[in-house]
Amino acid sequence: MTYVFKPAALPVVPVHGGGEFPVHRIYCVGRNYVEHAQEMGHSGREPPFFFTKPADAIVAVPEGETGRIHYPSLTKNLHHEIELVVAIGRGGRDIAAAAAQAHVWGYAVGLDMTRRDLQNEAKKQGRPWCIGKAFDEAAPIGPLHPATGALAAGAITLKVNGQLKQKGDLSQLIWNVGEIIEHLSAGWALQPGDLIYTGTPAGVGAVVKGDVMEGEIVGLGTLKVAVA
Repeated sequence: MTYVFKPAALPVVPVHGGGEFPVHRIYCVGRNYVEHAQEMGHSGREPPFFFTKPADAIVAVPEGETGRIHYPSLTKNLHHEIELVVAIGRGGRDIAAAAAQAHVWGYAVGLDMTRRDLQNEAKKQGRPWCIGKAFDEAAPIGPLHPATGALAAGAITLKVNGQLKQKGDLSQLIWNVGEIIEHLSAGWALQPGDLIYTGTPAGVGAVVKGDVMEGEIVGLGTLKVAVA
């Protein structure tokens, strides 16, 4: 086949211990911790909802390194959201929560970066959130750790310039990983290479140029990202 221009490189995420995970799609779960839902003006166990980011929004940060993102255009209120990322290794549609673990390839620490002012304006006008969520470099991620079983608990934290900003536990997810996969696969046929950002605990806030974010999930290492 002859392409009319050279195709872009396939986005990949490094794997802890060696190798690379090719990325197909990025799905994100909205408001999946109660306290974060409350700080965003909502409450309760609402049905899960999803939004997407382009695969090339990935900023893959190798183990032990500090990644870099550029402060994006149009916004004056760039927010951090630390999240557990689930990597799908086996596709499917209408996957039952009880069977979901067989579809999980691994886990990583991720950041769902958000142009909050643009997102809020879109909400007010009843428009899609794409401009607030799906921009360049909006999905930093650390190395993927192959799954050895369900990941149902563990501390999740984010520091900015050494100061703790977000703190929670994976056990506080409103919808756990199995339930997320069940709901998501009812709307989309999941494919190997899909990444699911599972939601963020309370404490989201703004970062500016020069800030360094350091996210950690117990057992998955640390993701360190500087804002250029």
